[in-house]
Amino acid sequence: MFMSNRTLTAPALTASALALLAAPVWACAQVQAVTDLNLRAGPGPQHEIIGVISADGTVDLEGCLEESNWCKVAYDGADGWAYGEYLTTTLADKYVPVVAKDNPVKFNTVTYTSTETGEDDAALGAVGGAITGGLIAGPAGIVAGAIAGSLAGEAAVPDEKVVTYVRSNATEPVYVQGEVVTGVMIPEEVQLTEVPDTNYRYVYLNGLPVLVEADDRTVVYVVR
Repeated sequence: MFMSNRTLTAPALTASALALLAAPVWACAQVQAVTDLNLRAGPGPQHEIIGVISADGTVDLEGCLEESNWCKVAYDGADGWAYGEYLTTTLADKYVPVVAKDNPVKFNTVTYTSTETGEDDAALGAVGGAITGGLIAGPAGIVAGAIAGSLAGEAAVPDEKVVTYVRSNATEPVYVQGEVVTGVMIPEEVQLTEVPDTNYRYVYLNGLPVLVEADDRTVVYVVR
């Protein structure tokens, strides 16, 4: 596999940060997930979920795609892809996400072809053509949580009757840019379905059913 290095710069860096940048910080580094995070067969929401990286779980980072938020990782004996905005490590004693705008770190880039996983190009192309909009960091502060090293305000597990209803009444799947985690906001163009006698809505998003707060369209629970 071809690998190269890229560097993202910030307007100002401390001396300790500059010292750290002398080496490829993200080359075969160990990084942490800040929330339960899907491990997928390929880089994108249309790819099969092959595992779940637990919140604060440590993964080995091989590198990230040149123009994408998806990173190739190894976790619990499995190789796959995870969304880099929710993977963090420390730089100059501060938590920073692996992928973020104006990120002051250097890391390996990797390439990807579907032949790596044996997935069907036609099927992936059909799903990929349906991808719309993008998930938005909501009031739970996903990106801010990544910088702090933890998430605030994880939602409580809903009543089992609610989960059963969502599982028993599947809706047409929708795919959007980004990864499904607690706290993101669903874009307005995605239609939500009511859960009777509750303040929940739900949608089958990026391969998983998710519960959404009706008032602000925030994902409060991912049904796995």
